[in-house]
Amino acid sequence: MAHINLDNQMPGIVGLLTQFKETAKPLTELAQVLLRGESTLSEGERELIASLVSSRNECEFCMRSHSATASHLLDGNKKLVEQVREDFRSAPVSDKLKTLLNIAAQVQKGGRHVSEEDIAAARQEGATDKEIHDTVLIAAAFCLYNRYVDGLETFTPEDESAYDEHGKELATEGYLKFN
Repeated sequence: MAHINLDNQMPGIVGLLTQFKETAKPLTELAQVLLRGESTLSEGERELIASLVSSRNECEFCMRSHSATASHLLDGNKKLVEQVREDFRSAPVSDKLKTLLNIAAQVQKGGRHVSEEDIAAARQEGATDKEIHDTVLIAAAFCLYNRYVDGLETFTPEDESAYDEHGKELATEGYLKFN
């Protein structure tokens, strides 16, 4: 049961976005820009960042939703998504993405945990300033989204098929449908 009364039965952030339209608009617009906007990082890679941060924040709803979304965007590769969440350093992703995932993991702990060495390692692997910026902002935004969902103790479905369906919808339709 959520900490506040919701006039809908929607899970996680979906219930909050449905009820609170004034905050739904900026939150979903930010997600749309970060996860679906123009970028040299693929949509799947950006969803992997969201999934990793949500996992480390122990936000079950967001972790499962964005893992499913990443999987849909990565040709159904659920195993890759799990490998990234469990140990991105040994996951079969590019070295550049590993350095960006490391930056995201540092942001999840706190912004000041990102070091000059972390940034230098990402640049060494070819990450651009925009990719580094976007990684930090995705990670920071998901700390906010995760705390919003869990701070209000929203409904978290147990049924994995609910996440698969939600992930498919996010992968194909994006985030603006909640406005």
